[in-house]
Amino acid sequence: MHVNVEELSINAWPALETMIDDGWLLRFADGYTKRANSVYPLYPPAGDLEQKIAACERHYGSKKLPTIFKMTPYSQPAKLDALLEERGYKLFADTSVQMVSLAAMTAPAMHTVQIYEECADEWVDVFCRLSEKDEREKQTMTQTLRKIIPACCYAVLYAEGEVVACGIGVLEREHIGLYDIVTAPSHRKRGYGEQLVLNILQWGIERGAKHSYLQVVVDNIPALRLYEKLGYQEIYPYWYRIKEQECST
Repeated sequence: MHVNVEELSINAWPALETMIDDGWLLRFADGYTKRANSVYPLYPPAGDLEQKIAACERHYGSKKLPTIFKMTPYSQPAKLDALLEERGYKLFADTSVQMVSLAAMTAPAMHTVQIYEECADEWVDVFCRLSEKDEREKQTMTQTLRKIIPACCYAVLYAEGEVVACGIGVLEREHIGLYDIVTAPSHRKRGYGEQLVLNILQWGIERGAKHSYLQVVVDNIPALRLYEKLGYQEIYPYWYRIKEQECST
């Protein structure tokens, strides 16, 4: 059971607001990313399950957000996924959680890499440009990233003086997680994504990392191929159950 990776990922991608309700963690971040705006059913609840789901719907409705449950094979109780489906929650974003040992990880090739160890405006600008985030998303993302407590690596990879890729590494308990890995569309399929990842991993290794983990959507075939090449293997899946709901104004 890989609950520890769930804990790492929660710390690595904080929400702007959180509450705990009878074993379930509710996270809110103005709708920016599902992982920061969903219910994590971590432990078995003592209360009535139907009432708990209804309470979650009220909480997210009060924030004018859809109710989203992040589900893993370890979500509690085990029957929750089937019950959510019965209540009209649709399956969304099948995701693979993967891990690799860093004991024999390949060293990065020679590239110009800028590393920030805090959420610098320069890195945010690069990421938002490469991933086409609007101003509202940029503001929420910046707030989120500046709440991260573990050590961070914000990396930008350059080729011939031009930004070609960027991403984040978050280091905790000898594990470095990869987040927001993006390559400029005009520079894809040239190995820059791999070199970016290797540089982030090298930063982690120099600071004691022994393993790396990541989360990748299963229909992202290029990313899956890259991570397979680097030795990542799935340790468990997760998925979302989402119910769009009317929100009071």
